[in-house]
Amino acid sequence: MRTRGFEIALGYEGESINLPKRATLYSAGYDIASAISTEIKPNEMKLIPTGLKAYMLKDEILKIYIRSSLAVKKGAMLANNVGIIDSDYYGNVKNDGHILVPIYNFSNKVFIINKDEKIAQGIFEKYLTTDIDKPNKDLRVGGFGSSNK
Repeated sequence: MRTRGFEIALGYEGESINLPKRATLYSAGYDIASAISTEIKPNEMKLIPTGLKAYMLKDEILKIYIRSSLAVKKGAMLANNVGIIDSDYYGNVKNDGHILVPIYNFSNKVFIINKDEKIAQGIFEKYLTTDIDKPNKDLRVGGFGSSNK
């Protein structure tokens, strides 16, 4: 039985997408790379495609954080500070669960992200619910605000 991991998202098969790996024996995060080369201008935010989707147990999430090297060396941050990928995002009908990383350039210089450059790290975690939790039965149909619809 599969418990958690990464797969190539629909539309990115054959694009030489690398599945995330932990860099060292005790690394908590899985390094996530950009699926494209692009530039980000000062004070600009771009959604960077990864070509990845993540599957996990229903009581888990994948948290996405900026890589510290991108923040320190290039003046970049995640536009949403920490990305939360819910288990039901995987394979949803709108975008197959494709993980996009919203990067904001807070520096005064244009910087380039190259294809296969590590831009973020993902950490899988369990989450808890309250005693009176009664979840909605609706199915997810996308990301970035889709649960507000």
